[in-house]
Amino acid sequence: MARPSLSPGLDLRGLYRENTPAAFWRLLIEPQPSSAEWDAAIRVAAAHLPPAVTAAGLDLDTLLVNTLGEGQFGPEHWELGTLKRLYYAVKPLIPRRLAVLLRRLYQKSMIPSVDLGWPVEPGYARFLWEVAQQIRTMRRQPVLPFIHFWPDGRRFAFVITHDVETGEGQRLARELAELDASYGFRSSFNFVAEDYRLDLDLIEELRERGFEVGMHGVHHDGRAFGSRAKFLRQAERINRHLKRLNAVGLRTPLTHRNPEWMQALDVEYDLSFFDTDPFEPLSGGTMSLWPFTIGRFLELPYTLVQDYTATAILNETTPRIWLQKVDFINAYHGLALVNAHPDYLKVGHTRRVYESFLTAMRSRADFWNALPCEAARWWRARSSASTLAQLPGAVAGVIGEDGRISIEPLAAMAS
Repeated sequence: MARPSLSPGLDLRGLYRENTPAAFWRLLIEPQPSSAEWDAAIRVAAAHLPPAVTAAGLDLDTLLVNTLGEGQFGPEHWELGTLKRLYYAVKPLIPRRLAVLLRRLYQKSMIPSVDLGWPVEPGYARFLWEVAQQIRTMRRQPVLPFIHFWPDGRRFAFVITHDVETGEGQRLARELAELDASYGFRSSFNFVAEDYRLDLDLIEELRERGFEVGMHGVHHDGRAFGSRAKFLRQAERINRHLKRLNAVGLRTPLTHRNPEWMQALDVEYDLSFFDTDPFEPLSGGTMSLWPFTIGRFLELPYTLVQDYTATAILNETTPRIWLQKVDFINAYHGLALVNAHPDYLKVGHTRRVYESFLTAMRSRADFWNALPCEAARWWRARSSASTLAQLPGAVAGVIGEDGRISIEPLAAMAS
């Protein structure tokens, strides 16, 4: 899948410019709404966004940077504070159990951000739905037809990812793949390239069984983003490992991230951002329940709280927090993406919660279980399709006056 070439000096507005409401909705009406119609709809719908998003203006570029680009959190959002930098500098010298304890104490001291809701942040979803309703009203149509978000009209996409942080986690990966497969699911495994010797036989076996293999950085030490120069050096190594493993996706260690620096990565998709999460080292969120473009690559934000946070930090004993979020994602036809770690799933408590989640998800029949690469390629193809015929598997959806989406034949809508 072709991606834009890296452009030196690309500003943040350019990174998010493709994520227009027009690209999101892919309306099946003629004539297509004009720029003036979209702008008018956006200005009304912006009332659903946080004040920190709209304070700098209501033009679309600004809104996208402040939502998807997390600009609402200020220009220093991507910088680790002094104490965090010190922690990651000495982390390799700290025994793993002590490091886990320190992380637990740190995360328990965090309080959810007052700027974004958690675990549900509805603002961006409501914004996009209101844009559609404004267009529908302008066109005086009872329903608004569009290319449905997912193949065959599935209500939402469900993606399972696993970050393999240690050699022990790698040894447990095969067992976790067996577990996912026993419930009828496929998933992806992201490996750290240089912290342990990669088991190439395991990687090939996972691929042959229909799983996906991605990368989780060069080292899992939290120091890759210490400076732009350091990250760019690591990016060169990451790109070599991606090519060696024939991988197309990445999640950065500890979800440390910088969207501008990450343009140096040769990936189709990234998994390092999230819709809302106050518990990560770089907290905040993109507010998006759907994939979106960041310059050269597509972002698949994780939308379900990470397994370690749910069980070790929040002391959840059931998958209720995951399942409640899935219901919200289902209502807006989004992407339910979870990140679970073989390093943590060896623990009985965490594993029981994860298995209960898989059991509950297996009982549903309303989603598309996709590998990350499949979800990314579908979304990128959908964003450029103007007719159903241009996108195999696409069906027409309609959004009505009540905001609900249904699947109906185009002929029925025309009558």
